[in-house]
Amino acid sequence: MAAFVAKQMVGNKLNAVKGAVGGEGGGDEDDKEKEEEAERERQEAIREAEERRKEKHRKMEEEREKMRQEIRDKYNIKKKEEVQEMPQEEPANPLMRKKKTPEELAAEAEAEDEDEFTKLKNMMTTQVDEIKTQIEARCNLQ
Repeated sequence: MAAFVAKQMVGNKLNAVKGAVGGEGGGDEDDKEKEEEAERERQEAIREAEERRKEKHRKMEEEREKMRQEIRDKYNIKKKEEVQEMPQEEPANPLMRKKKTPEELAAEAEAEDEDEFTKLKNMMTTQVDEIKTQIEARCNLQ
């Protein structure tokens, strides 16, 4: 696989140099087709390697689980059941509460800023309206 990747890397650079120096005019379509074919082959090789890796790890995990079960059987150990986390109510002690995630903290800060912003906006609009009415009362247009 490493030889294939190395060949692809070096081969593409050599082809680029040959194309610049050689000056063949009609070979662009052939070059594109060759590059596309090489890319498909590379993607296929990557996919196959990934499948082999996953299969290898699956087999290793099966062997480990078999070995674990043999040890459990030998020493009469019961397999631990995976515990489903149930949502817990907030504890009375604030030191024992669940920590907030950064997303939750950001959402709270945004909501707080939004509240302050809306308060400021409302205050500004009321002041502008008051000034507007005062100016209209003082001005007489003829």
